Amino acid sequence: MNDRIFSVELDVENGGILAAKDIKEYTFEDAYYNGINLRLGWQKKDSLSTYDKLYNNPTYGIGLYSSTFGKNDIGNPYAIYGFIRVPFHTDFSEKWKFDYRIGLGLSGNFKPYDEQENPLNLVIGSKNNVFIDFGIQTHYQLSEKIRLGMGLSFHHFSNGALQLPNKGINLIPLNVSATYSPSFPNYTPKDSLIDLPRKWLFHINYGAGFKQVDKNNDKLYFKSTLSLYGSKYVNPKWRMGLGVDLFYAESGNDELIAGDRKGKFSSMYSGGPAFYLVHVLNPRLLLNGNIGYYLHKSRFNGEIKKTFLRAGVRYYVYKNINTGVSIKAHLGKADYIEWVVGYTIGERLL
Repeated sequence: MNDRIFSVELDVENGGILAAKDIKEYTFEDAYYNGINLRLGWQKKDSLSTYDKLYNNPTYGIGLYSSTFGKNDIGNPYAIYGFIRVPFHTDFSEKWKFDYRIGLGLSGNFKPYDEQENPLNLVIGSKNNVFIDFGIQTHYQLSEKIRLGMGLSFHHFSNGALQLPNKGINLIPLNVSATYSPSFPNYTPKDSLIDLPRKWLFHINYGAGFKQVDKNNDKLYFKSTLSLYGSKYVNPKWRMGLGVDLFYAESGNDELIAGDRKGKFSSMYSGGPAFYLVHVLNPRLLLNGNIGYYLHKSRFNGEIKKTFLRAGVRYYVYKNINTGVSIKAHLGKADYIEWVVGYTIGERLL
């Protein structure tokens, strides 16, 4: 562990609840958001890794989050999450530093919607939800071991329609922070030529999860996705490609949902082509996204738009075998959370 530098950051944030006017006037009336984050991070001292050079020696870490909305109807959520913090420039100034942050984790302690006991919460139907975090910050080097910072964050909470309602909660708070490290690295990346793999990569992914289709029906229906994609490196940080998604929905085999179309192939299966985008953070960790178009869909299964979207994270656990999680959505409305395993055929940049 002597090749790593550790840091501790305390971040306080408030304000910035994003919601439609009717939701603001009903669920968030008189609400005011306050949150706090404790982040434990680590950097390599003198990394020779290709991706550490590309990302200016990023910080990886674990964050603990706690917050309040000042309203019992919503709850006082907390979260634990993993994050990566990437400097924009390493030589802009000796005193001032700028970076962005990406985080993903799980949250708890929401007070979910209940028709009788908690009818005012129209945004979230579960105690536990996915927590998504983005941030941009500037830091000032106050002393050899202390940095002060300020910035803007974006947080999103969603259960992927596992329990309705699931309008989600979106926040854009301002924050101030203080960071302690025994020794902040003064990292200057060395230029290096990177040989990109020229051949296409091919990906086979299978995702599965559950979805509540009807607010008045508590049953959870199984959903799954089979994805086949091809992608190619545009540069070391990005891959692009095309593919196809095939979706299965158990709700298409239930008369309560599908009516007289129950059990038909067209009621249970849907799919179509999709554009595939990958942001490579390091040889094992990447962010993935899709924009797809349904050639066939069933509205009663929750497929409410002609297009579908996906955003997720993947981690290569062994060679070309990866696992991860994605949120499939229709514009701003989540369809379901996919827990994914996959395999890549071809040479990846390591």
